[in-house]
Amino acid sequence: MFDISFGQLLLVLIIGLVVLGPERLPIAIKTVAGWIKVLRRMSATVQLELNKELKLQELQDSLKKAEQSGLNTLTPEIQESIDELKRVTESLQKEIDSVSQTDTTIHSDKDKL
Repeated sequence: MFDISFGQLLLVLIIGLVVLGPERLPIAIKTVAGWIKVLRRMSATVQLELNKELKLQELQDSLKKAEQSGLNTLTPEIQESIDELKRVTESLQKEIDSVSQTDTTIHSDKDKL
């Protein structure tokens, strides 16, 4: 990810040991590791939300194309599939909206602290 070799990592640890001392170095390492975990979790969440949003957009585009093509004489099976896609699209949109509201609430609660 960062292309850090073992020698470079060892150099950073030695400098950290000299600057921070042996008492504070483990605490600093734990703190940095915690930050990295939080950043990875946040990036995974964002990536998941973007994937859901892209799938939702694709479904909506497919539904619009089907409606614009003027297929009034659809078989019952195809009409059921279209109705199911509409329901799934609506449920995904509601889920995305609720996650967005939850994230906004969490961030505003953290700002208050």
